[in-house]
Amino acid sequence: MSLSSKSNRKRILIADDEPDVLSLLALNLQRAGFDVLKAEDGEKALNLARTENPSMVVLDLMMPGLSGLEVAKQLKLQPATSRIPVLMLTAKADEVDRIVGLELGADDYVTKPFSPREIVLRVQSVLRRTEPATVVADQLSVGVIQVDRIRHEVRIAGESLDFTATEFKLLTVLMERCGRLQSREVLLNDVWGYESVIDTRTVDTHIRRLREKLGVAADLIETVRGFGYRMVAPSE
Repeated sequence: MSLSSKSNRKRILIADDEPDVLSLLALNLQRAGFDVLKAEDGEKALNLARTENPSMVVLDLMMPGLSGLEVAKQLKLQPATSRIPVLMLTAKADEVDRIVGLELGADDYVTKPFSPREIVLRVQSVLRRTEPATVVADQLSVGVIQVDRIRHEVRIAGESLDFTATEFKLLTVLMERCGRLQSREVLLNDVWGYESVIDTRTVDTHIRRLREKLGVAADLIETVRGFGYRMVAPSE
């Protein structure tokens, strides 16, 4: 991975007093392209959030000492950390706990037991919702791939190629998010507009066709087994 791609990785702070849960979440988030900070208690989580300014906090509700609810409250009270998105985790399924967490400013809420894949998808979803709006570039370039949005034109090493509307949308999404893993579910939502997972094989089929058309640039689309795809800038 290039230095520029590495610098664009988002850092996720995970706070949980169960070592197994902490390790499992860290492993899966790292595989999904995130850098991870870990805290075994609320006090450490609060200190790391203040000093490291993570992109998001995944916070267990029930921890010894300083609880997750108190950590969330302190984060939202302080201007320097108030905008950090929070995903709450808890073994409690009680609606009261969920409401309290959301009232304190949590952006999402997941009850244990959960699948690590679900947490990755929730993190990606919250980050998309909370990211500031960006200006869409008319021209995109990754390696030998060049895209002109205005002319709806794709050039590979200077040669113009024809792409369907869906292939063009899929390619531009991957190029815009170069270096960031995109799950099949995220691509289904952002490219096809599906709110729920209908058939992730749709994504696999289009990725295969896209690679065929990209030819010499096909390797710039990387498969991350079990998660999805990402476009990678060629190493210099």
